[in-house]
Amino acid sequence: MSWYWRLEDPSEAELDPAAVGVEVPRADNQGDAESWLGENWRDLLERGVATVTLFDGEREVYGPMGLAPT
Repeated sequence: MSWYWRLEDPSEAELDPAAVGVEVPRADNQGDAESWLGENWRDLLERGVATVTLFDGEREVYGPMGLAPT
């Protein structure tokens, strides 16, 4: 399958990655997808992304997960 993150605004509505100026890559496995998020979450937060949800193909794996530090 293809692992990817859905980007969401503060109301958890889906954001178009192009609209916030990012490209969300599809990964071959969960670890690669999580590594990408670990490297990019600060930039996503600065661009208005509040939460993310991880998908494996059409299957929701987990989320929404907030990006703001607590």
